Amino acid sequence: MSRNRFHSLVAGTYAALIFAFIFLPVIVLVLFSFQDGRLPVPPFNGFSLQWYQAVFADRKLMAALLHSFLVASVSSFVACLLGFLAAYALARFKLPGAVWQRGLLIAPMTVSYLIIALGLLTVLNAFGVALSLWTVGIGHVVINLPLCFAIIYSSMGDHHINIERAARDLGASDIKVMALVTAPMLLPSLFASFFLSMTFSWDEFIIAFLLSRFDVTLPVEIWSLLRSGLNPKTNAIGSLVFLVSVTVLIVLELFLFGRTKKS
Repeated sequence: MSRNRFHSLVAGTYAALIFAFIFLPVIVLVLFSFQDGRLPVPPFNGFSLQWYQAVFADRKLMAALLHSFLVASVSSFVACLLGFLAAYALARFKLPGAVWQRGLLIAPMTVSYLIIALGLLTVLNAFGVALSLWTVGIGHVVINLPLCFAIIYSSMGDHHINIERAARDLGASDIKVMALVTAPMLLPSLFASFFLSMTFSWDEFIIAFLLSRFDVTLPVEIWSLLRSGLNPKTNAIGSLVFLVSVTVLIVLELFLFGRTKKS
């Protein structure tokens, strides 16, 4: 066997092991969501849709699913908007202590979610703010704003400045330049930061658990299900969430990022 073929074989084996390590838990999750039995464990007893029917019939799970979607979408939009405004200000204007301001904006990325949740809980209790989905959304803005800022700020290159200057020379105000010139040029970065924020918000548990009360998000509801033991409904709801995530990713790749690459 030649050296090149040996290297290709090793590289292919390594890649196969990596993909198996990543996707095998997802495959097992989806497979046992169709389990015709009381427990989602081997052996596989046969194909059944009873647990998907149970998920759609469970009002608590459906409510938690809706809560997660609302919290993720609203908090991600707010984090993306604030991140864009902060990135635009720090990239286009000479502000005092800009280096320190960037550091402070990114600093929450280095702090544990547990510390952030406990700090927010203390502040909210001090101001007498009742725990709800709104407080969960505030927590998710706190953890996702640094991510949005970092992604958008890194994509604001100097080549955009000339286009923005041309728009101002044609009479556009700063607000119009941001909304009609800068934002469209940064659309891939804005979408990337928004959907990454949605992903992190959708899966986040600690902040959602500590800052919610009666209305809970999907991870908290799944945790309450798992407290009573293994349940095939958790596999079914996890498979549905995975299906939605993959569908959104494919649509974005085909209709948004594909067009960006062609242009």
